[in-house]
Amino acid sequence: MNAPHVLLVDDHEIVRRGLATLLRAELPGVVLSEASTVAEALELIAKETYSLVVLDLNLPGRSGFELLEQVASTLPVLVLSGYPESGFAARALKQGARGYVTKATAATELVSAVQHVLAGRRYVSRALAEALADAVVSDDPNPVSRLSHRELEVIRLIAQGRSLREIAHELNLSEKTIATYRARLGEKLGLKTNVDLTRFALQHQLIDAS
Repeated sequence: MNAPHVLLVDDHEIVRRGLATLLRAELPGVVLSEASTVAEALELIAKETYSLVVLDLNLPGRSGFELLEQVASTLPVLVLSGYPESGFAARALKQGARGYVTKATAATELVSAVQHVLAGRRYVSRALAEALADAVVSDDPNPVSRLSHRELEVIRLIAQGRSLREIAHELNLSEKTIATYRARLGEKLGLKTNVDLTRFALQHQLIDAS
């Protein structure tokens, strides 16, 4: 069997280095490539054949969700995100991700997730599997499902106390664009203030309560 070729997509070099060290130790012979943006990832994917893409969702400029939409039909993607499973994992899986793990995941579980996806299987944590099963039998619509990927990113950052200017800088967008997303969130959710949005984010586990 040929050694797997894995593309690591994360905008933080220290995360990529740590993940690369872990995978080289646990998957002898693995070949690794790295990208920090969607554009870089697409450029590499156009030139090389990959066994797996390990993808962060929170990327500067174009969201990791956009890359997922473009490549999930032809490449297996494992999402490794700082975003909590609630509100994000189901969305990523619906868009074609083969697995979803958070950056708080233990190293052994992360390696297991990579091995599962490389073997052609799906991977979700036990807690996520139970949550997905509950969602299937529930008649209660989740308002989070009405939000776009970018709106989810913006509400999380608002709930973390970031200003519109800080959010614009982190997402590499204009402050005016972020203000537009903020207005859309208020309209969609019927929430007027940032306090209301923060309470919503906590209620739906879009951020860590701690």
